[in-house]
Order: sequence, then C-alpha cells, then structure tokens
Amino acid sequence: MITLEELREYGADVEEGLIRCMNKEEFYLILVGRAANDTRLEELEHQLSEHDLDGAFESAHALKGTYANLSLTPLSQPIDEMTELLRNRTDTDYTVLMKEAKTQLARLGAL
Repeated sequence: MITLEELREYGADVEEGLIRCMNKEEFYLILVGRAANDTRLEELEHQLSEHDLDGAFESAHALKGTYANLSLTPLSQPIDEMTELLRNRTDTDYTVLMKEAKTQLARLGAL
C-alpha cells in the first residue's frame, strides 16, 4: 500500500489531500490507490487521438477534479493544462502533456 511519505516524495501535497478527506488517512490512501489504477487517462488519450475535443474535455475535467482533490500535484498539473486548452476547444498536439500525465500516473502506480 502507498504510504504518506511516498506520496510526499512523489510531490503530492499530502496535508491538503488529508484535509479534503477529513484527515482520515486510510480513506485518503484508498482514494489515491483508486486514482493510481484509474483507466480514464487511456480514455482521454483515445478521445484526443480521435479529435473528440468535447469528450476529451469532459474526461480531462473529471480527471482534474480527482487528481486536484487528492492533491496529486505532479499528475494534476498536465491534466489541468489540458483541461484549460480543451475548455477553449484548442485543436493542438497534446502529445507532450499526455506523455507527462502518463509518466506521472506510472510513477504514482509504482509507489
């Protein structure tokens, strides 16, 4: 199981995440574990490859909420940037942001 110290080393704002989870450490760690195993990032990648900007926005926005509420900063940063671009329906190459998000998700999953 992921520990709070591992999350701190990862770059998560553990104290903020705990506050959002009513300072219930076990609950917070369960939610982080679920986020680490979530497959919605794959769905976002597929939507981007299909140029489904509306669907991609919805997926990115949902992921942003999950990662930000858990204060998983390294993971939420690229997703936040994608969300804002997609909110404006920016048709651009999302490869770099997607790669960073996948790298950070893999790092989280390896904890």
